[in-house]
Amino acid sequence: MGSIKEYFSSLGKGISSLVKGLEVTGKEFVTPKITERYPEDRETRHVPQRFRAVLQFIYDKEGNHRCIACGTCERNCPNGTITVETKMVDTWDGKKKKKLDRYIYDLGSCTFCQLCVTTCPTNAIEFSNDFEQAVFTRQKLVKQLNYLPEKPEPKPTPEQIAKMEAERQAKIEAAKAAAAAKKAAAAGEAPAAPAPAAADDKAAKALAAAAGDPEKLAKIQAALKAKAEREAAKKAGEA
Repeated sequence: MGSIKEYFSSLGKGISSLVKGLEVTGKEFVTPKITERYPEDRETRHVPQRFRAVLQFIYDKEGNHRCIACGTCERNCPNGTITVETKMVDTWDGKKKKKLDRYIYDLGSCTFCQLCVTTCPTNAIEFSNDFEQAVFTRQKLVKQLNYLPEKPEPKPTPEQIAKMEAERQAKIEAAKAAAAAKKAAAAGEAPAAPAPAAADDKAAKALAAAAGDPEKLAKIQAALKAKAEREAAKKAGEA
């Protein structure tokens, strides 16, 4: 008799606990859902603008970026996440210029410290809030940020060409004047004095400044020629 009583007592306790559990479950069943439904709500999900997800280049409407390949971001990165590869190109004035070849960024080792962004002198990079960066292999986390083709060096304008030609002619005229003075000094059997470099530079700058004014340019050239002749006559008289 006692065992039957204990049986029904334990059965009642079990049913009571089951009812309590169903009561909690029933309340949660009708409670409004507050859980996130990603990725079903991908189109309506709001991600804060300040969220740092992945580094990217800043391109303008013409497809130009601001990176000058100075390497500041690469040096300041604590994890070696950034690799800046450069190349040398020839400019229109015959000089050499360092230019960006490839900008490599390893998202897998980035700590999102933003030191690269804050120290960039030209504001060429930024962090986007695109957090969907899941891939199946680590190799796909290595990205080339300058994904658009690098544009060639711009062609010189007519003004730049005229300035460069004027500077070249000024150097030629200065060299001719120095050579004439040296020749005149040698003909008078006097030791040739070295051509003053400062005067030559000043004459070259004056000729370059007058490149757009033919009349002014002719006057400067005539003055330089007369000055060279006077110096040559003076040296010949002293001899």
